[in-house]
Amino acid sequence: MDVDTRLLRYFLAVAEEGNLTNAAGRLFVSQPALTKQIRQLETRLGVRLFTRSRTGMALTEPGRVLAERVPALLAGWDQALRETKSTTSRVARVLRVGFLASAANEATRHIIAAFARLRPGWRADMRQAAWSNPTAGLAAGDVDVALLRLPFPGQETLRVEVLFTEPRWIALPSAHPLATRDLISFRELWDEPFVAAPAESGWWRDHWLAADERDGRPVRVGAVTDRPDDWLNAIANGYGIALAPESAARFYARPDVVYRPLSGVGPSRVGVAWAPADDSDPVVGDFVRCCLASVPSGRGEIGDGALPRGDGS
Repeated sequence: MDVDTRLLRYFLAVAEEGNLTNAAGRLFVSQPALTKQIRQLETRLGVRLFTRSRTGMALTEPGRVLAERVPALLAGWDQALRETKSTTSRVARVLRVGFLASAANEATRHIIAAFARLRPGWRADMRQAAWSNPTAGLAAGDVDVALLRLPFPGQETLRVEVLFTEPRWIALPSAHPLATRDLISFRELWDEPFVAAPAESGWWRDHWLAADERDGRPVRVGAVTDRPDDWLNAIANGYGIALAPESAARFYARPDVVYRPLSGVGPSRVGVAWAPADDSDPVVGDFVRCCLASVPSGRGEIGDGALPRGDGS
């Protein structure tokens, strides 16, 4: 009997949350869709996994047995996929580096150059991901290491080293009434429509909407985009405004979009991330050390022999 690993991941989320609503939110699926998947798994296994009540979802005895085994099973499967996908690139001496938007800003080229010096004959293959994939393929094993904006869904399962922080600014259409202001208070923008990332980006979307910095005021979403060009067009066309890192004013400048400093919101963080299974990988370790040594606040020297450990924060 074959069981889709997706069904097992859904089962595990419900088992850990004890509640369909919370599990559906964690998985970014609708509650009816999640209910259907759980029933499908129960039908395939021929056992009842949960006892349903008004207070939530309680595991049955067969459900508890499965819940004990599933984490190790999924971890083993994920590791097998990761190793399979990385084999070809390692034979070709290529390190797959995922990234979002401007990666590590101006430091990116210094990181790549440092890696080339440290690993002659190796190439860092830069792979840009859409915002709906906030780990830039790292969670799926499609890349070996990634330059990311924090926080992101699944961050707690990866190693993460913060490279630098920068202020969050606001991107506005050039005709916006506040476009000429030197400094804008975020409070003044709470009722404006915002351009948002897709819902599946989870915490990453919430961070770029400053959802927890609005004193409980709900977010108005005027448009949803998945890539920088669509994001810029939505702003320029007046569908919404958007939070952006200060560096966006340099990397995504265009005459119909302006960027202004903002007060009342915290900064953005850029980090390098990798899978715990690659802690002992010398190539990944060298790339991480290049990242830390190439940013203005970098820690450590290239080739210092110890792969820094991220705390997932």
